[in-house]
Amino acid sequence: MNYKFEIRAYTKKELALMYFPDSNPRTAVNHLMSWIRHCTQLWESLQTTGYSTTSKSFTPRQVRAIVEQLGEP
Repeated sequence: MNYKFEIRAYTKKELALMYFPDSNPRTAVNHLMSWIRHCTQLWESLQTTGYSTTSKSFTPRQVRAIVEQLGEP
């Protein structure tokens, strides 16, 4: 892919489909959240930024933390 990833707010579905483009949206979100929960440092970092499991989107700060731990999609 020839695009520059931008740190900005994303819905969970948007970001998940960037990491798992060949998955259906629900599966992509489940995979991304599994990765996040298994990365203890990232999970704790997100919670300090106000993330909760009911959040439908990630803030730019949360996206930055995700990309720092998991790499760009």
